[in-house]
Amino acid sequence: MDLVPRSPKGFFHVVWFLLLSLTCTLLIEVTHSAAHTDTRKVYIVYMGDKPKIDIPTTTTLPLHVNMLQNVVGSSNIEQEPLLLHSYKRSFNGFAAKLTEEEAQKMAGMAGVVSVFPSRKQKLHTTRSWNFIGFHENVKRSTVESDIIVGMIDSGVWPESASFSDAGFGPPPKKWKGTCQGSSNFTCNNKIIGARYYHNGRPFVKDDIKSPRDLNGHGTHTASTAAGNFVSKASLFGLGSGTARGGVPSARIAVYKVGWSDGISDDDILAAFDDAISDGVDILSLSLGKAEDDYFRDSISIGAFHALRKGILTSTAAGNDGPGPKTIANFAPWFLSVAATTIDREFVTKVQLGNQKIYEGIVTNTFDLKGKFYPLIYAGDAPNRTAGYDESISKTCKPGTLDHNLVKGKIVLCDGTTGYGAYFAGAVGVILQSRPVADVLDPLPMPASCLGLDSGNSIYYYINSTRNPTATIFKSTEDIDTLSPYVPSFSSRGPNPVTPNILKPDIAAPGASILASWPPIAPVSDYPGDDRVASYNVISGTSMACPHATGVAAYVKSFHPNWTPAAIQSALITTAKPLSPDLNPEAEFAYGAGQIDPVRAPYPGLVYDATELDYIEFLCAQGYSTKLLQSITGHKSSCSSKTNYGALSDNLNYPSFALSSSNPNSISGVFNRTATNVGSPRSTYKAKVIGATKGLEIKVNPSILSFSSLGQKLSFQVTVKGSIHHKSRVSASLVWDDGTFQVRSPIVVYAIYY
Repeated sequence: MDLVPRSPKGFFHVVWFLLLSLTCTLLIEVTHSAAHTDTRKVYIVYMGDKPKIDIPTTTTLPLHVNMLQNVVGSSNIEQEPLLLHSYKRSFNGFAAKLTEEEAQKMAGMAGVVSVFPSRKQKLHTTRSWNFIGFHENVKRSTVESDIIVGMIDSGVWPESASFSDAGFGPPPKKWKGTCQGSSNFTCNNKIIGARYYHNGRPFVKDDIKSPRDLNGHGTHTASTAAGNFVSKASLFGLGSGTARGGVPSARIAVYKVGWSDGISDDDILAAFDDAISDGVDILSLSLGKAEDDYFRDSISIGAFHALRKGILTSTAAGNDGPGPKTIANFAPWFLSVAATTIDREFVTKVQLGNQKIYEGIVTNTFDLKGKFYPLIYAGDAPNRTAGYDESISKTCKPGTLDHNLVKGKIVLCDGTTGYGAYFAGAVGVILQSRPVADVLDPLPMPASCLGLDSGNSIYYYINSTRNPTATIFKSTEDIDTLSPYVPSFSSRGPNPVTPNILKPDIAAPGASILASWPPIAPVSDYPGDDRVASYNVISGTSMACPHATGVAAYVKSFHPNWTPAAIQSALITTAKPLSPDLNPEAEFAYGAGQIDPVRAPYPGLVYDATELDYIEFLCAQGYSTKLLQSITGHKSSCSSKTNYGALSDNLNYPSFALSSSNPNSISGVFNRTATNVGSPRSTYKAKVIGATKGLEIKVNPSILSFSSLGQKLSFQVTVKGSIHHKSRVSASLVWDDGTFQVRSPIVVYAIYY
């Protein structure tokens, strides 16, 4: 059959051909136009330092519009709002809808540092503060009430007792922010500012267009960092005590970027842009996602500009552990925080019909009151109608279980998720995993997680008993005598971009942390969970980060003029060493160790760094003079005068990391400068602790004699030798004057790690 009908000869043939050609042309143009529109997505155009001209924040920056017009054409801008946001308060750039081809054109324009897609980021304490020695009656500075902690997260629940402004005076005079409130949200003298960001996409049905937190994450982190003292806080009786933040007298500024459809890079940058100009002292971000370029990452970009204005950014290491190079935030100009356990654990017992009892974890607030229910193995209840067999149903993933077989029963599942049993109508769930999970947050039903040996015993009981039954008890509190250690979920180093910068920096409590919670947010963070709680127990590096944020703010209250690098150094060099026996990845799990809030304001010496130091570091990383001048707005240049010796990563950092492709031939030189912040006249002696046989670590000079505060003295650390067949060797350098012990971790490792 012919696809095109035969046409008459002569004139009619010509007319037919012209009509057919015109139709095909129109179809091609329409198709091309549709494809052109459909492939637009949000890109961030980062242009470095903020514009030199003063433009009102309500005015769209003409330069950004002109750039868009040059790339996409005026007609396209008129047809569709392509410019989503202009960054102009603290740095320069914009978010816009572009095709991949248009983004490539934009990247080649003058003044553009980088162009990258706006990706989705991930949201990565009654007892925790006491556990790290930071008691309620600790010494406090009168400046604490002038410290402003900026929280870039999912918003806040302002009515929580953790954020009451009783006894607070007006906001500090330096505050330049605003409260983007509404009829359902108001700020006070505790929460002095709040904004929300949701550029370029429609709101999801249940989202509230305000800084109010519906997720719980932002409320939890804000109260951990700077919440008030609240007595008798608990999760249905679990974890009962006084909840508080690290700096209860400090003020909080909220920047909501987390929504039910995720967190976008363009919103994060908008939050940084405002927060830096609003006047915050410390920034906290319990979110992130690893990128392979410092200036194609929204958090790295924002934190760099925050540092330039004297603001330290505290970030979560990530929850993708325990594999190597899983750390999400690792730029040297911000703090990267791993999670540790505290000495409180919640034990959940399971009793079988044969009276045998097994102990597991999961923070379980449900009480079955000792009633026994039928017990079934998930592998015996596959949803065959949906095409699943026992190899899938045993994991209890949603939709894999037969509702008729599990309804009203307790289900034994392989793995650490029981949501499939929940949705199928189960009464409760027993999880089994190898290794035993470190910690599990609340589930929306009675639950416990056991080790594989206990799970196998329960499986044998099910298969050897005609009518197997079980019950699950409400959790009880116990003491974890091994704590602190780094749980498996906490992301590990080494640094995937700059191997000779040790990350994470430090560790802080992040397991089973009790903090404030919105009463409308599900306790298990899962729809259908109708429990209402004002405080909740959850885990993650998201919980560790605000602990470090609170301590950084505490240090800032005693030393308002310290640079971000000085505060970061103080936190790292005063940290308590952790045991590599409990943490096989050692410093790649916990950095310098567990944060020590009491010692942090008094480090003795600090490894300080200025913006110029970071620029020289970036030069050594291969960034060009032209690009760095765009980022900073000044004339600094990369030159041969910058000499890092053998290491291109020799930033004045408070830790030492040396990677080598040949573990049998190690050679490295670190140049460092220590600033005296301890006693005016003091003499420090160097001690190298833990150096392995075959690896020589020398410090020259080995004695630093200071005659005044603020004095700077330089030294060199030389590492030579072999680590033989080991993948990693750990040691530490301690400067000791008899009063202060300034400890820095040293890690030497094979590059294939």
